[in-house]
Amino acid sequence: MMTARYRIEHTSSYRYDQAVTASFNEVRLTPAALPWQNALESTLRADQATWQYRYVDYWGTQVRVFEAQQPHRELVVATSSTVEVDGSRRARLPDSFDWELLRTEAVRDELAEYLANSPTTSPPEEFLGLVGEAVAGLDASGAAEAVVRLVNESMTYLPGSTGVQTLAAEAWAERSGVCQDYAHLTVGALRHLGIPARYVSGYLHPSAEPMVGETVQAESHAWVQSWLGQWYDHDPTNLSEVLERHVQIGTGREYGDVTPLKGIVAGSPATTDLDVSVAITRLA
Repeated sequence: MMTARYRIEHTSSYRYDQAVTASFNEVRLTPAALPWQNALESTLRADQATWQYRYVDYWGTQVRVFEAQQPHRELVVATSSTVEVDGSRRARLPDSFDWELLRTEAVRDELAEYLANSPTTSPPEEFLGLVGEAVAGLDASGAAEAVVRLVNESMTYLPGSTGVQTLAAEAWAERSGVCQDYAHLTVGALRHLGIPARYVSGYLHPSAEPMVGETVQAESHAWVQSWLGQWYDHDPTNLSEVLERHVQIGTGREYGDVTPLKGIVAGSPATTDLDVSVAITRLA
């Protein structure tokens, strides 16, 4: 299977312990239009919304914004997207890539934002020591692969062990986390080595061989892209090729640039409960 068509239904339900006066929300859940990915349809439904607007942000991600201007204690945001992915058209990592090509002034200037680490992505010294050992003697392409493998083999995937504010260094201290943490650690290590790297948000069909017509429960997913003459995908969580099972939403420096849904509320402070469900159906 190198091509697939999916319907993705992503529902986020917010419940407040008291009414909020209004809310303003940004949604980044529309599949990207890419040479290997064709976004056929995408709709957003929010029953409380009084208006909607769409734009492409600085990082190239499609954003839908809406406002709910009536008092409410519940907000349900549902997106439905149909997308085709052709894994055969994704770029494959080159067999080799010279470090000197990454050290030119033009590359370091154009990709400066993907070379600078933040508190979120900065790896701890202990981890960087292991990175140095793993990449010794390798060219840049081999080093990128070695970093991805190191993160995968050093971490334990443990749902619920971290949150969206968890730093890469904190996840490393526990040697556990979720895909977001794997991605932040990988991005941080690549940047430390001088390889431009960015965070990717999207979905991953959980089945190795998705059946046509079968609907499965899934989750949002995160992986990484390194720049070695062009952008190449890596999935440190699964140590698998990024092909037709991966659906890309957007890219940025880190999770905060591509948060699936975020907003602000007006009114009295309210405690929020959030339920998220993702259903993916392979259509063809």
